[in-house]
Amino acid sequence: MHPSPESLPAFELWLLDSGTSLVAAMLILIVGWVAAGWAARGTRRGLSRLHHFDETLKPLLASLVRYAILIATFIAVLQRFGVETTSFIAVVGAAGVAIGLALQGTLSNVAAGVMLLVLRPFRIGDGIQAAGQSGTVREIGLFTTILVNDDLAYVSIPNSAIFSGVIVNNSREPNRRINFIVSIDFSNEIETAQKIVLDVLRSDPRVLEKPPPMTGVAALHEYAIDVVVRCWVRNADNEAVLFSIQKAIKDRFHAAGITIPARRQTATAREQIESPTASRPAAQKAH
Repeated sequence: MHPSPESLPAFELWLLDSGTSLVAAMLILIVGWVAAGWAARGTRRGLSRLHHFDETLKPLLASLVRYAILIATFIAVLQRFGVETTSFIAVVGAAGVAIGLALQGTLSNVAAGVMLLVLRPFRIGDGIQAAGQSGTVREIGLFTTILVNDDLAYVSIPNSAIFSGVIVNNSREPNRRINFIVSIDFSNEIETAQKIVLDVLRSDPRVLEKPPPMTGVAALHEYAIDVVVRCWVRNADNEAVLFSIQKAIKDRFHAAGITIPARRQTATAREQIESPTASRPAAQKAH
């Protein structure tokens, strides 16, 4: 239906006003989106200069700044089209229940993220094991926690999966125990092996004197003796000391003639006595 000549000026004014509002709304969206990104990056840079500020809260605050600007931008766009903010808030509140039911998993991640920030089972830079994954914590966000594993792979875990399971923090305590088993052949002297183990542990300056290092017989097998090696080190030295003392114990055992248990195989021979009747078919076949 084409507008009548009488209504043409009004139609043109409406079209011009609508076009102006649309262009203005697009500009507001673009500016708001860019400003949100800039503000988030600026917040990160500003907080990074505060050395005493908690590293765990820095990414969260940057995200909150970004989302706050995006929400303000969306409200400004609605106001540009003549939508009342109060009525919009009422509609959002009415739809909040339905949205919450539809996004239960997402909201549970947000709630779990808040609880992780409040309870602090781990911080940025801690080495943890959670939700079947292990690595160093890079970021605790509103929805996910970011880890970097030993292979330098990026691992993103939903917060609800972490908070609802067991969390092992390998970095929280200042000291850490090294505990492993060395098996020696049953023919070796246990006292000699234990003396070598203690000498290796006490000669390493990274091994703590308290609690003192210790060794003992963990188990006796048919052909092997399991000797336990146990000591305590600084958390940061754990892996390096473990590799070092294992090599040192192996070298000292080799020099002292202490052997590791060799796999033994036994064979039994059965003597089979054939009856005269059993050999008859073969004899008949020969004829």
